[in-house]
Amino acid sequence: MPKIIYGTAWKKDRTADLVELAIAKGFRGIDTACQPKHYNEPLVGVGIKRALAKGLRREQLFIQTKYTPISGQDINNVPYNQNASLTEQVEQSIAASKENLGVDYIDSLVLHSPMSAHADSMEVWKAFEVGVKNGDLLQIGISNCYDAQVFSDLYKDAEVKPAVLQNRFYQDTNFDLKLREFCLANNVRYQSFWTLSANPKILQHEILQSIAKNKRKTAPQVLFCYLTSLGIAPLTGTTSEKHMNEDLDIFNFQLSSDECSKINTLGPFTKRT
Repeated sequence: MPKIIYGTAWKKDRTADLVELAIAKGFRGIDTACQPKHYNEPLVGVGIKRALAKGLRREQLFIQTKYTPISGQDINNVPYNQNASLTEQVEQSIAASKENLGVDYIDSLVLHSPMSAHADSMEVWKAFEVGVKNGDLLQIGISNCYDAQVFSDLYKDAEVKPAVLQNRFYQDTNFDLKLREFCLANNVRYQSFWTLSANPKILQHEILQSIAKNKRKTAPQVLFCYLTSLGIAPLTGTTSEKHMNEDLDIFNFQLSSDECSKINTLGPFTKRT
């Protein structure tokens, strides 16, 4: 899994061009969803196809999509039979995503949010596991899961363990500190979204601004660099070519232990020692 991932939500008719640009700039992780309400997954596929036509190999890309339960869909544009069983919905969603994206397999399939009942989440998960076993999926995970008990119950009952937890990253959930500790202990990769837009006070704080000035970088670059050092893979959905370049540049500098300690006081993002 790449250390930073390009997110494709809300790009609408610009989706193909932006995915093609992101890949050309150097992004190798693409995140989407089989959810027409917020994503144009077929145009993600067009962008990927263009990138592959320029000589990139399929195995160089990490393509992640989602099965979105009916509660998260536009009822007038559902990409599967909403009256079918959950198992059948997942099967249809996987088939639709493979066709939309023009791929033979999906690197990572994520449950867009937990179901209202654990039994329903497990029915969905079992269908995911079949996808792993038959080669349609390389790994599976879950998003928008902020309850540590809900996640640990899923992990405990899963035969194929979740490889990804993708959550909004902000103060209201204490930056998922407890969940991220569980992830680190159980080889689950934590992906953050809304990392910049949900944390304007942190980006504007004098500590981050001072470090950015000394590094001759931007505050978002410093925050992304710090989070990747913790093993977090941030999603970025920028439509700016300049910001794409800056996001990818975070791997060209390092933060000192003192700088990391100062940034941690803004969260905290890790347990204080």
